[in-house]
Amino acid sequence: MSRKSFLGWPVLRQLRTGDTTGRGPAVTSARTESTEPRIATADSVARSVCPYCAVGCGQLVYTKDNKVIQVEGDPDSPISRGRLCPKGSASEQLGNSPNRVTEVLYRAPRARDWQRIDREKAIDMIVDRFLEARANWWEDRDEDGRPLRRTMGIASLGGATLDNEENYLIKKLFTAAGAIQIENQARI
Repeated sequence: MSRKSFLGWPVLRQLRTGDTTGRGPAVTSARTESTEPRIATADSVARSVCPYCAVGCGQLVYTKDNKVIQVEGDPDSPISRGRLCPKGSASEQLGNSPNRVTEVLYRAPRARDWQRIDREKAIDMIVDRFLEARANWWEDRDEDGRPLRRTMGIASLGGATLDNEENYLIKKLFTAAGAIQIENQARI
């Protein structure tokens, strides 16, 4: 262990270098000088929106070797102007968590265990159930013969983690399918 010199104290360095505010070279250690930011070695940067709440803060997502290495606030975002809350700053964990589920899991009715299924099979199952619910609950006309053209068997509850474009497309899809119960968690 090396012994520190009295002359190396920050206050003395401050007086010796003329760094009167103590924010320049007087307080910069050799370790700090040799440190470089994580983003310096990033392969690419992508603009994104924080997935946590309805505010929609802009993010810069830095990747290296197809792995997220850093998430920062986007200074060009008119909403957050480069700021992120602690949860948004920690959103790097969403992609890098060892507990992240990366395959489609299905639990049959009354089954205890989840089973892996093919993505295409899962999409087909969703489509079949969607169309069946639409057909079973379709209301073409009311009791007075007025046109309704709606279904009460489908509802949508969107999350605040979706951005405006995603919510717009979901609204169009469900409206075209005849659903009238379309809501978003950000409005509730």
